[in-house]
Amino acid sequence: MTTTGEQHDALRSLLGAWALGACPPAEAAELELHLRACAECAEEAARLREAAGWLAVDEPLDQPGPLRQQVLDWCLARRPAELPVPAWGVPYAAETAKLDALLRDLGPEEWQEVAELPWHGGTEYLRPAEVLCHLTAVDGYVALALGLPDPVPAVPGTAVTPVERRVPPQEPDARPRAPRVPPQGGRYAGITERTARLLAGAAGAPPQSVRARWRRQTHDLVRTAALAPQGSTPVDFGFAAVPLRDAFVDRAFECFVHGEDVARAVAYPYDPPAPQHLRQMVELAVRMVPHALAGLRAAQPAGAAGVAGAPGTGRGGRRLRLVIDGPAAGEWLIPLDGPDEGRGDGRAEVRPGGEPVASMVLDGLEFCQLAAAHRDPERVPVGEHGDRAAIREVLRAVPLLSRP
Repeated sequence: MTTTGEQHDALRSLLGAWALGACPPAEAAELELHLRACAECAEEAARLREAAGWLAVDEPLDQPGPLRQQVLDWCLARRPAELPVPAWGVPYAAETAKLDALLRDLGPEEWQEVAELPWHGGTEYLRPAEVLCHLTAVDGYVALALGLPDPVPAVPGTAVTPVERRVPPQEPDARPRAPRVPPQGGRYAGITERTARLLAGAAGAPPQSVRARWRRQTHDLVRTAALAPQGSTPVDFGFAAVPLRDAFVDRAFECFVHGEDVARAVAYPYDPPAPQHLRQMVELAVRMVPHALAGLRAAQPAGAAGVAGAPGTGRGGRRLRLVIDGPAAGEWLIPLDGPDEGRGDGRAEVRPGGEPVASMVLDGLEFCQLAAAHRDPERVPVGEHGDRAAIREVLRAVPLLSRP
């Protein structure tokens, strides 16, 4: 095939569209015939087709999770941070960054999706911006402990009216719908009231502005935590006071759980925490299990707790061995008859005793999902050995660690 200079230039001008697959079939066929005879155009076409491959939208744009940590480790190895984040603050920094990356990609319609947030009292239905209001409100307890501004507007002497969720009508679903969480009182009243005030203040605000406020606060918390590396500052959540180091791990855990709730609502992939961060979350939850057991027994009818060997049944000092499998692998002994209250730092101290009365094996992520009341304790996959009643009681107690 021979072409004139004018025809050559005309065909060469089609190379860009051809490389992107946007060339009409007839012109594409003519151009491909020309490429067989013109080495110059064929070389240019190969370069353009390769470049077009980098623009393909069918490949995920998100970088692998470990890549970010590898880059940070490399940078810190060359120039250590002047004010490093304490190890107990790193999970919170990582989980808030991961949730922010998800939120950055949301379009207007996705901000209107409704996420389901189960806990042991029922299920809340919130849009992503409303989830951020809740996270901001609870993070505000940590902000106050660190001397930072409270993000929740104070309304002295004014009763808080729960904000009606603007949830659009849903398509009929054959599955039974989890009960909506009623307005909470009691020990969690402070959390629900703070969330309601922040939701009222954010009514009508663009979702991205809600996101920006939440993100500013997370940055402020991490920077300020670096000034208190011992992590002993008490943080009062209203129903319990914990050291700052535990509060940060708690906030990382809730950020991960609710980030996954939002990701599920918008059909977005969401990675689990890094193994070393997941282990800190498991460690904190394990230390709180004896308190959850006490709450479970206190809620039972008189005399019912004796079946499981509650305190006072003559079997004090019993322990259960918990083996966590997977990335956060580890082994813990859980006191079944209450923690030693003499330590004063919130950590459970195992009383002297013999061999554990039971052992159970759980995947680390499954244990965390159970602690968030996102798993049914009767159906969670668990390896069991020994006193089955003790194992069942612990499995029923773990979801009580969740809260609104």
